[in-house]
Amino acid sequence: MLIVFSGLPGTGKTTIAHELARRLNAVYLRIDVIEQAIRDAEVLAGDVGASGYGVANAVALSNLLLGHRVIADGVNPVRESRAAWQAVALAAGVKLVDVQVICSDRQAHQGRVERRTGDIPGLTPPTWHSVMTHEYEAWAQAPLTVDTATLSATEAVETLLAHLGR
Repeated sequence: MLIVFSGLPGTGKTTIAHELARRLNAVYLRIDVIEQAIRDAEVLAGDVGASGYGVANAVALSNLLLGHRVIADGVNPVRESRAAWQAVALAAGVKLVDVQVICSDRQAHQGRVERRTGDIPGLTPPTWHSVMTHEYEAWAQAPLTVDTATLSATEAVETLLAHLGR
């Protein structure tokens, strides 16, 4: 099974995805970590672009083919990144579960973004302005959505476990 978390920074997706991965003993792939490792390697002349997603897709596929559950954690802001995860699940012959994490309370979301500290060395946390101007295309089909304005991270994990039949 491939579980892909999507949503703007500060919605709580990393907290939920990390705990779900721990509870399911799944491989956990965080796009921010992969992208920062690529930056730190200083092998690209420009920005990371889609490279982090490409690496995550390849690592996810190799782990899925070994029979592992994989949880991917990233913004997944565009149709192309979402389609790539669909292709990975199809290639591995596994179920894809898309989870969109939102925070419908704008004030709470802004507060989370503004209080966020850098948990990845070298990566500067986003600003509220950068979150609000971040590209994020609407979904063609509504994914399973978790709203962290109404659920705690623990409640969100329990909800997802119930949805997954655990």
